[in-house]
Amino acid sequence: MAGHPGAIGSVKPVNWAYDRAPMIIYWELTQACGLACKHCRATALPEPATGELSTEECLQVLDTIVDFGTPLPHIVMTGGDPLRRADLPVLVKAAIDRGIGVSLAPAVTPLLNRACLQWMKDAGVGAISLSLDAATAVAHDGLRQVEGTFADTLRAIKDAAEVGLGVQVNTLVSGNNAEDLEEIYELLTPYPLMQWSLFFLISVGRGTQLTELDPGQAERLLRYWGTRAHTAPWRIKTTEAMQYRRIIAQRLFAQGRTKQEIIESPASRGFGIRDGNGIVFIDKLGNVNPSGFLPIQVGNVRQISLVDIYRDNELMVALRRPEQFKGRCGRCEFNRWCGGSRARAWARTGDPLETDPMCPYQPSGHYVRAMELATA
Repeated sequence: MAGHPGAIGSVKPVNWAYDRAPMIIYWELTQACGLACKHCRATALPEPATGELSTEECLQVLDTIVDFGTPLPHIVMTGGDPLRRADLPVLVKAAIDRGIGVSLAPAVTPLLNRACLQWMKDAGVGAISLSLDAATAVAHDGLRQVEGTFADTLRAIKDAAEVGLGVQVNTLVSGNNAEDLEEIYELLTPYPLMQWSLFFLISVGRGTQLTELDPGQAERLLRYWGTRAHTAPWRIKTTEAMQYRRIIAQRLFAQGRTKQEIIESPASRGFGIRDGNGIVFIDKLGNVNPSGFLPIQVGNVRQISLVDIYRDNELMVALRRPEQFKGRCGRCEFNRWCGGSRARAWARTGDPLETDPMCPYQPSGHYVRAMELATA
């Protein structure tokens, strides 16, 4: 699997109208992929799935996306491997012609060569995401289950930079590799990345083969990398570890910053975005989920407009009401900025509105006064 790219590129501030439209649409164009990653959300296979959306159906979806109005969502075309779609150039051009920004999350296979990266740049692709999950070939290739992927990934990062294509690197974070993050960081430091996204494992798809961090481990790791982010050569963000935003806010409040100053600071980029809130996912068959890691079907673009699904589906609406979440997430002062991983809550409890089990924070009311005006 190409991997969940996270929010590639710039992210709007916390006052984005998520009820009106998502910030990002993740679109799984195909299940086909040349890799067999042990943590693959999509459980990708060598060949396309039966019944994948046709070119014409994809173009109709793009027409529907325009109906969200201005500003339009950004599309991240993923998979599987989107490069396995022969019509990918047609779909990229069609999106851009409609004013929709496009990023790609390709798998690192022989298809991803320098000529392909140059095509992406020339076509107007905004950025790509590539996955690097270890600091050594043995460990990374073992996870991807294809020899040579480690070296090819580093080559692709270098080639993309040379053709002027922005790159986000995604790194899986699990109990299996948490101690290796420092080495991965040092390995990536010389490269001119847009950002480094730490993706905290969700036990869905093939991800059930790996071990999630416990709450204490996750909190220590997020605090450490939140501090390191001050001196990193590029932005460090997280995927499915929304409490990173609470940790950032706590640190800024301790420095005497106000709620408004936090909202207006670069550190707040991505605040509020989570499964179903600013994010929606279309799979290869047209099924719509709140995110790629929350595989609850809320509609299908073959029958219902994506706009109607996103705005009106009962679950989608509930996912945008964090004050109604259950347990600690519903009581938390930071729930509008964080809101927890709805995907992890669902994977552990079967209820996407439950407390995120990876966050140890106990709401105490300590930050209530600072957050009084946190209505964005």
